[in-house]
Amino acid sequence: MIVPNHFENLRALHENTLDARAYYIPASTRRDDLVAHREKSDRFTSLNGTWKFRYFGSVRDLDFDFYKTEQDLSVFKDIQVPGTWQTQGYDAHQYTNIRYPFPLNPPFVPAENPCGAYVTEFEYSKNETASLAHLNFEGVDSCFYVWLNGEYVGYSQVSHATSEFDISELVQDGTNRLAVLVLKWCDGSYLEDQDKFRMSGIFRDVYILNRPHDAVFDYFIITDIDEKTGASTINFSAAFLNDEAPVKLVLKDAEDQEIAHSELAETSGNNGFSHTATFDIQDAHLWNPENPYLYTLSIEGPHEIITERVGIRTVRIERNVILLNGQPITFRGVNRHDSDPVVGPAVDYAHIKRDLEIIKQHNFNSIRSSHYPNSPYFYQMCDEYGFLVMSEADNESHGTMLQYLEDDSFENQVKHWNQLISDNPEWTEPTMDRVQLCVIREKNRPSIISWSAGNECGYGVTLEKSLAWVKEYDNTRITQYESAYYDDKRRKYDYSNIDLYSRMYPPFEDIEKYLASSPDKPFLLVEYAHSMGNGPGDFEDYFKVIDENSAMCGGFVWEWCDHAIYAGKDEHTGKDMYLYGGDHGEEIHDGNFCMDGLVYPNRTPHTGLLEYRNVYRPLRVTDFNAASGHVTLKNYLDFTDAKEAIELKYFFVCDGSVVSEGTYSFESALLPHEQQTIRLDMPELTAGRCYLHIEYVLKKELPLLPAGHFLGREEVEISTLVSAHHKALELLETNTSAPHLKVEDTANEYVIVGEGFSYTFDRNSGVFSQLTVDEKDLFTEPMNINIWRAPTDNDMYLKLKWKAAHYEQAYSRSYFSSYQPVDNGIIISCTFGVIAPTVQPIVKGTVLWHVAHDGKITAKFEAYRSPQFPVLPRFGVRLFLDKSLQQVEYFGMGPHESYVDKHQASYHDVFTASVSDLHEDYIKPQENGSHFDCDYVELSNNASKFSVASKNPFSFNASHFSQEELSTKAHNFELREENATVLCIDYAHNGIGSNSCGPEVLEAYRLNPENFTFEFTLIPSA
Repeated sequence: MIVPNHFENLRALHENTLDARAYYIPASTRRDDLVAHREKSDRFTSLNGTWKFRYFGSVRDLDFDFYKTEQDLSVFKDIQVPGTWQTQGYDAHQYTNIRYPFPLNPPFVPAENPCGAYVTEFEYSKNETASLAHLNFEGVDSCFYVWLNGEYVGYSQVSHATSEFDISELVQDGTNRLAVLVLKWCDGSYLEDQDKFRMSGIFRDVYILNRPHDAVFDYFIITDIDEKTGASTINFSAAFLNDEAPVKLVLKDAEDQEIAHSELAETSGNNGFSHTATFDIQDAHLWNPENPYLYTLSIEGPHEIITERVGIRTVRIERNVILLNGQPITFRGVNRHDSDPVVGPAVDYAHIKRDLEIIKQHNFNSIRSSHYPNSPYFYQMCDEYGFLVMSEADNESHGTMLQYLEDDSFENQVKHWNQLISDNPEWTEPTMDRVQLCVIREKNRPSIISWSAGNECGYGVTLEKSLAWVKEYDNTRITQYESAYYDDKRRKYDYSNIDLYSRMYPPFEDIEKYLASSPDKPFLLVEYAHSMGNGPGDFEDYFKVIDENSAMCGGFVWEWCDHAIYAGKDEHTGKDMYLYGGDHGEEIHDGNFCMDGLVYPNRTPHTGLLEYRNVYRPLRVTDFNAASGHVTLKNYLDFTDAKEAIELKYFFVCDGSVVSEGTYSFESALLPHEQQTIRLDMPELTAGRCYLHIEYVLKKELPLLPAGHFLGREEVEISTLVSAHHKALELLETNTSAPHLKVEDTANEYVIVGEGFSYTFDRNSGVFSQLTVDEKDLFTEPMNINIWRAPTDNDMYLKLKWKAAHYEQAYSRSYFSSYQPVDNGIIISCTFGVIAPTVQPIVKGTVLWHVAHDGKITAKFEAYRSPQFPVLPRFGVRLFLDKSLQQVEYFGMGPHESYVDKHQASYHDVFTASVSDLHEDYIKPQENGSHFDCDYVELSNNASKFSVASKNPFSFNASHFSQEELSTKAHNFELREENATVLCIDYAHNGIGSNSCGPEVLEAYRLNPENFTFEFTLIPSA
């Protein structure tokens, strides 16, 4: 090899790097635009762009000094920096969640360790005022060696941290050649086992900063507030690079008015900082996520100015409640990875801003940087736009949990999890290094109110010492580390430096047990509501637990986006092709478990994101008096008077028609967490499905949110004397004057003939095999009783039970059938069973089919489910109708897909859509597009209609894809439409939940009754 083996040496983490410091961009003058445009600083030289690159399957294959200035690069190809080599045609993609993609043999990595040789040339002119040149790499995966003009500069690792080198003695006026060797794996890869695609290369910005010798090198801003008087203090500590110099500090408000100034004064014993200054501010504007007020601080030395933004705020825990500026707060948070389907983790400012815009638009107030530090400007953007941030160190050794054990029970895995790394003193320095790099760089960001020492490493000495260092270095923030929950019982561990009791995906019973124990630490759902595919279905249930218990400080949904690789357009369907684990020829992978976000890879919202937005709407109706029109509302914001920020638009709606409407602005303050009763003018509502709909609208512009932005909606049901939709009642009416029916009775069929129609009833299956109206067949396949659904991602464990019970093979059979005439038609009486190969009947019961003289068919099921079987996926009937029936009208919960536990984003109305529009195109196909609590649905084309109605609400799904097609295809672009419109009429679905990585579906939402009835009416017409 041409390099020393630092990449397997726990004592060679960095070589020739400068000490870690706070992030900033210096300039020769004050500049306020360096967050979004740091390239505008005259002391900043970007080295991003097109570099030369050569890939080697093993670092041992690199047998020449590619970094030499005279080296011929003709065989090197172009590559973009920042970027990863996998997204630019080299190596192969690989997604794993927990498992290491190489043998578990720390600190050693595969001998065949791929590498990439990077070379670029740049022009440089020495700045006499700022003669020092510091080379910065903000992200390189996994480790790298650096040369400049043929001379060795240094080595570093920690993929998501900044490495800074002093190249002042090596850089020259004119053309310079910079060479970087990046290795795919290093000992640090054992601490970077995050749930993501494993990509390699220089994936964040590279630049040079010019600095004077007397520059301020590092500084620490700490703010304090006297909650009784409102007086605030800003304490500024600093350390110089080389030479000390006079430094003036100027503090200005958001209107650019100077409010204070000071000069650095020498001090001692201050955590390595040699100089300090203090500002005392009366009546300061405090920073919070709802009003992220920032001051500007100019740090003015003789030869450079650093422009910093300061948010004044405090964070503390009182008993078991987190207080920001003395006020209780709730994390309405999301876990966010850097992920893009084209460039992978090499996301830029514009990408991050788009994420933050969408996150803000959907009522989140906090972000966990899972599971590593983000680009420095991410945190500055959170300061500006108003997000609470849990900043997490680049530290995860989850794969050590899956070491081979003869007893592979989870309990035994926990006992051994920490032995290889997290409780191994050999790994203390590498672990602490990562925590320090996280904390030191971003210590001045007001948005960061919590440090996380890492993710899923087990717990031991490495974390104990790292967390003790955090508390000693920065006691102004709270700390979090979830894996401390897993105790191997080998010794008594020190948890004193962990402030939060954090859990991932706990059963609700565990939450209740902790809350009942008089806890001294707030409970944080650091990951919850696993948002994989169609889901999650339990946001509202989590909200209630958080709302009802002050010790619940909220949580972070897992996760923000689906991780995928964009592979162009499918030639058959024209759809975007997104690939996941296993699609790249890799042997070790975790399939589509990376497709677990609230948005698709292109940032189109999942319906789960819409659910979240409405569950966490800023106001909620807590009481409604229909007689008087009084509505009581609670303000769920933590810092904002609703009177100043929110306007109400309200609608009294009956059967989908607006009876009256208006707007309401609060006449008096509605302060955070308080309630207020208002009065709305109530119209007279006596019959139909009637509701009060309230839309919450933003009154004024806020960061990332325009005035008029929709914040959420409320639906309050209003009882009436006849609580059914009038159109459903009309559809259920029958024409008793129609001619009487004739029945042809054979061993296998009943053929019912009426005026203009003929229906064929299959006596073997107990359902209709064909409906013919005006000599036109309406079915393309026979009707069937249906208990199967294409498993959702959240059914991944339950579907194993379903398949063991052969639910996907189930069909109906009739044990006995007969018919008899009645006053208005005939009734076919049938005893039936839902049966499947090798198992006893799953469901048994009776069904009465009433065919009226006018052709309407009413079904009434009396069903018994065998308790030996698992919960049913669904129960209903499935119809294959003519594909020309493309238009859908329904009254029920829409316009988004809705289920028994997933309908908070929907509301009751009359909706119209095409069948295609009702399909939710999950990248891995699965059950989708159902609509809950419906009174009727009507499919139509220009010539005919097919309607279903009921006195008792039902669910329906209309699609061009069968559940068999959705069950068997791995990607949405592989789906092929049926030559039919598939209409499912369901008594119910099993709940959606979030069991892909979370608790089982709650009992209230399980489809497991032993006895149930189901009634509906079919209204065919030509």
